[in-house]
Parts: sequence; C-alpha cells; structure tokens
Amino acid sequence: MCGIVGYVGKKQVVPVIIEGLRKLEYRGYDSAGIAVSGNGEGLQIRRAEGKLRNLEEVIRLKPLDGTYGIGHTRWATHGRPTEENAHPHRDCTGRIVVVHNGIVENYLSLKKKLIEEGHVFTTETDTEVIAHLVEKYFVKTGNGSRPALEEAVRKTVKQLTGVFALAVISVDEPNKIVAARNGPPAVIGLGNEEYFVASDVPAILYHTRDIFFLADGDLAVVTAAGVQLTDFDGKPIQRQVQHVTWDPIMAEKGGFKHFMLKEIYEQPRAVRDTTLGRVSQDTGHIFLDQMEITEAEFRAALQAAGLEQVEIRATHRVHEHAAAAIVHARKPTAPS
Repeated sequence: MCGIVGYVGKKQVVPVIIEGLRKLEYRGYDSAGIAVSGNGEGLQIRRAEGKLRNLEEVIRLKPLDGTYGIGHTRWATHGRPTEENAHPHRDCTGRIVVVHNGIVENYLSLKKKLIEEGHVFTTETDTEVIAHLVEKYFVKTGNGSRPALEEAVRKTVKQLTGVFALAVISVDEPNKIVAARNGPPAVIGLGNEEYFVASDVPAILYHTRDIFFLADGDLAVVTAAGVQLTDFDGKPIQRQVQHVTWDPIMAEKGGFKHFMLKEIYEQPRAVRDTTLGRVSQDTGHIFLDQMEITEAEFRAALQAAGLEQVEIRATHRVHEHAAAAIVHARKPTAPS
C-alpha cells in the first residue's frame, strides 16, 4: 500500500510532508515524490526512485517550498519502479498533479480515449489517467471561467472503475487539496489553522490528534479555512471527528499487540503488492530488474520448481536490465 500526505497551512510544507512520508515507510515503497505550490514559482515537483533519502537528496540539490502540497511513496502496481513512474503525476499543462493509492481497472480504455482527444502520456502508470481526466474537466468555458477543482475531480472519480484514494492540487486554485476515497483508507487531520490529508494516522499524529476518516464515496475539499465534505454527487455530508489517544508507535502497529504479529498478518498483502508492481498490464511481461538475477539463474530456479515449457525473453537497456518475461509455464504431467 502506498503512502499519501497532504498539507495546507502556515508551516514549511516540505518538512511536514517528508516527515509524514517517513512515518509511512513501514508500509513499503519503491519510489517517492512531492509537489508543492504557493510561493510564486508555480507547481514544483521532485521525485526519486528508491528510498525517501533519495528524494531528500534531490530536494537538497534543488530546493522547493510553498504553502500547500502533496507527497507520495509508491509501491509499483502499473509500470516499473522508476523516477518517471513515481508520483505525483501531471496533466498535459503541468498545472495539475495527482497522488493515488489503489488500482484504476479501466485505465487502458480511458487512456485510449484521452489519447484520441489529444492528451499526451509520459508514464506507464494508471494514475496518470486521473491527472488527464481532471485536466479535461477543469478547462475554461466559453466565457473564460472554469469550474472549481473539486467539480473536476468529482466528474473524474465517476469515470473510474476500481479502488482509489487520491489527492489533487492545482496551481490555479491555491491552498486547496481535493481528496477522494473509494476503497483504500484516507484520513483528514484538523489542526490549528492547518489541515492534513493522509493515507494513515501516523503520518499526521505529530501535528494533530483530531481526525476523521473518509468513507467510500466521500470527497473532501481541504483549504486554509477548513474542510468541506460531500459525496461524489456533491451532497454535503458530515463525519464524526475522533480524538486519537494512541502514541505514534501504537499507531504504527495498526491495532496489533506487536510489530511481529502485524507483519505476519500483512504477508499476503506484501506478496500481492510485490507481484503487482512487476507485471505489465499491457503485455503480461514480468519485470525482474531489481532482483539482479541472470537468465541462467532464473531458468535453474524454474527447473528446480518443476516448471517446463518456459519461454524467457530478456531486454537490455542503458543503465537498466529489464527482466525476463514468462510467456508460458506449466508443471509436467505426473507419469501414470
């Protein structure tokens, strides 16, 4: 499961988001990124493959700052774990960015239609479709006005099939984060003239203990003035605010008595997430570039497992060994 942190307030936005992402490292990830705005320099994005320290080094070399922003740690599900596939993802204009947890099951059909309409895609991810859909519904009308960002997001989520928790910002609507949920968890934090969006409680506990969870079908508009909550149809709703009494360590345990017990119960999800990020939804190819395994070693492992009729294709690129793709494999029939 990926990590999301968003912030609107008076503090320096980058440290708040980076520290929040650090509290979510236990969830596992293979790339990280951040987008901020509000300092007069437009929408600034920094991303890095690998651990959070790599993103921090990118920020050290090319600093950024603002008054609002969103950050993300990604566990690859569509597209390889590379810098270009790391969140946040942009639209064609570069004025809208999105972070997203979950899977957009109909992204291929949406992507095809958007390409036909003139949108240009730069990543292998399903998430980029969301950014382009928001762009599509956020365009100015004939009289020069444009709909509110939340209206564009509301139209977007109605096009998505699958599960998602997402956060969207735009340079054209300063100090606003639009968050929506349909499946993966999303929490809103209420501070003193500051507000937070996160995928889990530990990310924001240092700043506030007053929170509420979005339910499926909820859309939150987070600004410096507060939080407005509606359903996907725009109907106002309310959620019960909770005062969290856990300390950060208890929060990271997720309700389990011990970290070991938590990790035992998370094993099925960990195996599923690890596999998803290495399978191309377009071609069915399996990417094993981070395993540092040769074709011969891979064949030996398959044979040891009793698999036959395996076709392996390896692709070599500059600075990258893209893996082998298993096209067909089956166990031999036992002799009668």
